Amino acid sequence: MRGLPDYYQHTNSRTVDHLWGIDLGGTKIELAVLKDGVSGEVILRRRIATEAEGGHAHILSRIKSIVDIVAKELGEQPQRIGMGTPGTIDRITGLMKNSNTVCLNKTPFLKDVQKILGIPVNMANDANCFVLAEARFGAAARKFPDAPVVFGVILGTGVGGGVVVNGEIIHGRHGIGGEWGHNFLDEAGGKCYCGKVGCVERMISGPALQRYYTSITGEQRSLQEIVARHQGGDDDAATQTIKRLTSYFGQAISVVVNILDPDVVVIGGGVGNIEELYTEGVVAVQPWIFNDRCDTHFVRPELGDSAGVIGAALLTQ
Repeated sequence: MRGLPDYYQHTNSRTVDHLWGIDLGGTKIELAVLKDGVSGEVILRRRIATEAEGGHAHILSRIKSIVDIVAKELGEQPQRIGMGTPGTIDRITGLMKNSNTVCLNKTPFLKDVQKILGIPVNMANDANCFVLAEARFGAAARKFPDAPVVFGVILGTGVGGGVVVNGEIIHGRHGIGGEWGHNFLDEAGGKCYCGKVGCVERMISGPALQRYYTSITGEQRSLQEIVARHQGGDDDAATQTIKRLTSYFGQAISVVVNILDPDVVVIGGGVGNIEELYTEGVVAVQPWIFNDRCDTHFVRPELGDSAGVIGAALLTQ
């Protein structure tokens, strides 16, 4: 990792029995302590509310609170912590960017966390933490242990992703490695919060699918209801919505396949639970890739909502 700034560095100069990780979300902060980096066994896991409405300083105090709680319960102090965040640290400015917890944007968040905890912190985007965990201990590791390139998809309220090659996160020059959700897909998606038009996120995220269903029916339904009505075979609009998802998913992920050619794609997030993604969605990839067949493995994650915090802990290795 030579030449990368401090927040991308790993250290091998010390021996630590336990690995500490924090998954910082918009509504909750989760901390987990792993027995080691070999088994991935979680020995303690706790959550508290983020209370993001309190702002940047309050979030820092909440992070300090959960570390203190776990340290007291476990009877040990962490020497280093890994943290997954809803955004990324700009490697040039050192400031947080692209976070949907907007009060963190344009702040020296990494430095602030290290100051309040008084220890080194390894920080990465939460999607990167997700794919790191699945590549090391989850679906990719168990089913395809020799796969060198794993792409992790977050398909839910938003659309994100991360890349792991030979067990290491590919952060990229801008810290946005794997962020396929803000590639252009179709102008029909309209303007995205990122400032661009027609992003993948605006077409196949959960809210985007619900908006589409409403646009053709005038009815507001949850994505779970839409999927159930499609599978029940009695709602043409629901079927149209799911077919739109699988078609655009194939087109969107084909860009990733053409550029990275991953061995495995792990699909996380609420939308990733839709069965048709693994059948019709995979078929829809084929017409768009630069090959006469698609051999990429598309799999469900196996670590559930623990993936992010496990991946965060692995950042400390």
